[in-house]
Amino acid sequence: MNKRRRLTGIVKSNKMTKTVIVEVSRTFQHPLYHKVVRSAKAYKAHDELGCNVGDEVVIVESAPISATVRWVVEKIVKVEIRQEGVESASETIEEVEEMIETETVAEEAEGELEEGESA
Repeated sequence: MNKRRRLTGIVKSNKMTKTVIVEVSRTFQHPLYHKVVRSAKAYKAHDELGCNVGDEVVIVESAPISATVRWVVEKIVKVEIRQEGVESASETIEEVEEMIETETVAEEAEGELEEGESA
């Protein structure tokens, strides 16, 4: 293996062409106060693998690719499974509730049709 630095982070944006923004978070103990400190930094990385938002990736140092890109996505560690067209958990819950309501309405309508046929 070579001496290039490798960092593991989560893809926060993939809206650019062949470039993703990867957020790398780290925790360390403060040297004076001994409190655990969390910090995060965003890196722009060249992406040939086609990462999506939420994927956990390993980025590696490289020669400058553009004015701001100095990292390359080496591999995808974990793929984030997302539903298409759903932005948040609250929207997912609303969609499920709507599906349940439409199913109960459909069942009631079928029940009424069966009662009408038997009468």
